[in-house]
Formats: sequence, structure tokens, C-alpha cells
Amino acid sequence: MKDTPKSAARETAVNATAPAISMPRLSLWRRIQIPLIAAAVYGVIRLIGPTLRLEVIGVHNAIQIPRGGEPAIGAFWHRCIFSAAWTWRDRGIVVLNTVNFDGQWTRRVIEKLGFGTAQGSSTRGALEGLTDMARNLEAGHHVALTIDGPRGPRYVAKPGAVILARRTGRPISVFYIAPKRAYTFRKAWDLFQVPYPFTHTVMFVAPPIRVPADADSDAMKAKQAEVQATLEQVRDLADSWFGSSEAERDHLREDWSEKDTRRAVRAGAADAAQMISSKSE
Repeated sequence: MKDTPKSAARETAVNATAPAISMPRLSLWRRIQIPLIAAAVYGVIRLIGPTLRLEVIGVHNAIQIPRGGEPAIGAFWHRCIFSAAWTWRDRGIVVLNTVNFDGQWTRRVIEKLGFGTAQGSSTRGALEGLTDMARNLEAGHHVALTIDGPRGPRYVAKPGAVILARRTGRPISVFYIAPKRAYTFRKAWDLFQVPYPFTHTVMFVAPPIRVPADADSDAMKAKQAEVQATLEQVRDLADSWFGSSEAERDHLREDWSEKDTRRAVRAGAADAAQMISSKSE
């Protein structure tokens, strides 16, 4: 039977990498829960995902969209995993995935959605995870990571993306997706959101950020500040999108068009990064 584009993408993603670190020991009850939770979460995503109506602002910045293009490092906030998983499905993108209990059922879900996984996180197996991600970039796969995961602090970018970009020479692609209507888990550390069926969503994609291979400590701090500022910028724009007037949205569409994005967005992120740097001094 001939593979469809989706099944081929899924096979590429699942086989892109093998676990680099050993899994933690779990109780029998936890092991039983993993497939049950994974099946339920996957079912909810497959049920709600097709009903979402997405608008992409800065679509020309999305390196991950053209197949066969330059591999990139996707970076986004943990809060929008649900929408991101549906939006970027079946592209063979390799995701950095924690090896704890939550990571084990999450892995099943995202692999069924056509992603690959590299095992590791900032709290366990960080070096192994980034090494695995680097190998996948060299093999031509896009990679992605929730940059404030797996446990926060919320909206504080960890340095993994910048380190990976310097090591591989690949660009960082920052994005954020916000729904018009969603259920927010108020007690969750990330204020996780599940969009309501048939709601509108918007994704802002910033221009790629590159890190020189010879970047020293000061340059790395500056790039980290730029990534942090850009993540905050796309989040704020997306979260305020549906509360803006149509005229304001049209103005943003124009500002984020291909001819204007690099000038306007880079200037805004650079200003914010300078402010972040000055606060930390």
C-alpha cells in the first residue's frame, strides 16, 4: 500500500530518533494510566482540532511550512501546546519531550500526531536531549521545544534554543497561538488552554533569529534576551488580537507583511531585549 503524505510524515517523525536517556521507574498504576490518558487526550485533539479556524500573521516567517527547506528550531510557550500540536501535525517535527510520567503519555499523543520525540528536559537529561535535537537538525528535521517547560516558571525562556542555534547554525523560529475562546486551567502553572470547538485562533510567527557559531557569553546573553522579548511580543499580540478592532488587526497584518515585518518586528524585539538586559544588570 502506497504511503500518503501524512503517513509518510508520521513514519519519519516517529523513527527520527530513539530515546537517549533511560526512563524513570513508574508504579504499575502509573504504567496503566499512560495509554489511557494518551488515548483520551489524542481523541480530544482529533475532535476539536479540525473545527478550529486559524489565521497566521507573519506566515512568510514560518520556516517550518515549506517542505524540504532549512531546518529550524521552533520555540513557543507551554501554554499553547494544544493548538500548536494540531497546527504543526504530520510534518515530522521532532519535539523535546520530558521523560517523567506526563512526558510518557504526551509522547504517545504527539507521535500519533506525526511528530518525533527527543527525550530530555531542563530538569532531566538536558544535555542528552539537546544532543539528540542537534542530530535531528543535521539530518534535516525541524525541531521544537516549549521554551518555558516542563514546569516553568511560566513565560521565562530557558536557554536551550539559543544553545542549540549556536551549536547547529540553524535559526530559531518563535511563534505563539491564541484562541478566541478557550478553557483555561487556572490552577496549572502554565495557564494551559484548550480551545473551544469551532473557535477562531491566530498564530503570530516572528522572523527567524540566528546565533553566530562564535558567539561569546555577552552575545549569548543578548540573543537570549532577544528570544525572550520576541516570545513576549508574539504572545501579547496574539492574546490581544480578538479584543482589537478590525482596523487595528488590519494595521497589524500590514506591519507583519513580508515587506515590513523584518524592520518593524526586529526593532520592537531589539528595544524590548535592551530593556530586559538593562533590568538584569
